[in-house]
Amino acid sequence: MKDYENAIEINGVTKRFDGFTLDNVSFNVAKGSIMGFIGQNGAGKSTTINTVLNILTPDSGDIKVFGMDNREHDMEIKAHISAVFDELPFHDVLNANDINIILKEVFSEWDSSVFSEYLDRFSLPRRKKFGEFSKGMKMKLQIAAALSHNAKLLIMDEATTGLDPVVRNEILDIFLEYLQDEDHSILMSSHITSDLEHIADSVTFIDKGRILLTGYKDDITGSHGLMRCSLSDYREIDKGDFISARLSDYGADVLIDRRDEMSVKYSGAVIDPVSLEDIMLYYVNREKKEWK
Repeated sequence: MKDYENAIEINGVTKRFDGFTLDNVSFNVAKGSIMGFIGQNGAGKSTTINTVLNILTPDSGDIKVFGMDNREHDMEIKAHISAVFDELPFHDVLNANDINIILKEVFSEWDSSVFSEYLDRFSLPRRKKFGEFSKGMKMKLQIAAALSHNAKLLIMDEATTGLDPVVRNEILDIFLEYLQDEDHSILMSSHITSDLEHIADSVTFIDKGRILLTGYKDDITGSHGLMRCSLSDYREIDKGDFISARLSDYGADVLIDRRDEMSVKYSGAVIDPVSLEDIMLYYVNREKKEWK
């Protein structure tokens, strides 16, 4: 595999469906990093991921994985990718021993000893049928399999949805360990933004099929802020200076995206730091401009 700067490069990808369009999507996942891919359910995260995996063919645009066209080099690329989905892929009658035997024939670099180590680490039984596992156990088994064939890229589509906080933290720790190898990269879609606050290097925010924000997580959160003010002061703020405002009987919380500039223009205002969840919530309501 040739050297590459970005694990994934998505350029101008459009895919039209009846009632939904993935619209001119572009972003990069740098090698050695975790990209958090955030948005509401139905925003286009899974559709984008399916175009990266060459499950869906875009109407226009191009995608490179490891510096190679993802359609032209499909098999070579997929040998070095692991994808983990919220929908669970293994048949209910299989057990961990069965999965080891099957995947040994699928992946040329499958390592049974690594798989066994993850089974022990996750306290997963080897002979119990997959259909008898809890959701957390099923996800752990998926991740154990994903990390056992020397994949250079992990693609996680809502993989932590529905898991309890203890299991989610355990899985996030595994991902951080995986990233210790600078050749490893992760694209992780989720609407649980608190997970991504802890581990993501960069963030891409998609809404209604369009990319609204993409960049380093700290740059995005640092450039935004929540301006808290009275309703009378809120009425004095130029509409072009904020994304949207949450109004109550007591005042307004206003999301701004040029924090340094706004702190000078509205020098008396209190501007608090924001989370990714705040940013997502206020951008989703940007067309209303005002909401409660």
